Amino acid sequence: MTQSPTLSRRSTTSAPAPLRKSKRSGADARAGYTFLLPWLLGFIALTVGPMISSLYLSFTNYNLFEAPKWIGFDNYTTLFQDERFLQSVGVTVNYVIFGTPLKLAAALAVAMLLNSKRRGQGFYRSAFYAPSLIGASVSIAIVWKAMFGDNGPVDQGLSIFGINLGGWVGNPAMTMPMFILLTVWQFGAPMVIFLAGLKQIPNELYEAASMDGAGPVRKFFNITWPMLSPVIFFNLLMETIHAFQIFASAYIISNGEGGPAGSTLFYTLYLYLRGFSDFRMGYASAMAWLLVIVVGIITLIFFRTSKSWVHYSGDSR
Repeated sequence: MTQSPTLSRRSTTSAPAPLRKSKRSGADARAGYTFLLPWLLGFIALTVGPMISSLYLSFTNYNLFEAPKWIGFDNYTTLFQDERFLQSVGVTVNYVIFGTPLKLAAALAVAMLLNSKRRGQGFYRSAFYAPSLIGASVSIAIVWKAMFGDNGPVDQGLSIFGINLGGWVGNPAMTMPMFILLTVWQFGAPMVIFLAGLKQIPNELYEAASMDGAGPVRKFFNITWPMLSPVIFFNLLMETIHAFQIFASAYIISNGEGGPAGSTLFYTLYLYLRGFSDFRMGYASAMAWLLVIVVGIITLIFFRTSKSWVHYSGDSR
């Protein structure tokens, strides 16, 4: 049997389908990496490189003016003998423990209020979100310091009710409540995320619960909380990490000193003072890596414990 000339021509001029698909995939991959190349170069040069350098410096005695001298784990062991370091840890932990839950509670409460249909809903959402757009700026920290300073608006307002604190900024007992109020005031970002999560909860669940005689409290704990638990987990994790990194407001309000009496000596502020005031860059690098390790451990704990209280759609638990 003789082969058709047309069929013979096709078999010699066209490549097999798997080969054509492989070539196309390779071309797509090369194009993708070409577009990613600027980002990859920036990531390596501006993130990975400095991290590796910081890790090396954390094992050295380095003051910016002399060559780094290898000292092993001395910086890490010295940390736990440093009273100001331990004080900064205590201040930061108190801020995280009290500030983060209050911020999320305020965000969830406002999100639930804004979830109901009402006139001017778009305006209210924008108004509540606005502080998050400007709350981290230096100008807001300056305004906050003026508001809570001696004879500031807050001090004068409280004096009407016979409460004379003499200003919050100079009172070691009131500086932490002042910072917690500042972080709670910036609840706009988690509020928007909570609002998006609330929109995904089917209204039929609340209608069925109402028919069974469930009140608002039962609806919240039996419907809202379980259905919203992935969003709560996300906000809790992100806000906890963010709280450990507080710096700008602490630096501005305390004039970069962590006073009064170390009540505003947050971890990152003390890290800055060690690195850029005392020029102990090796010591500051050790503090930075210790913070990375602690935040990593906390993140791991969050993910491990989330299995017992975070419920996803289609979960059979």
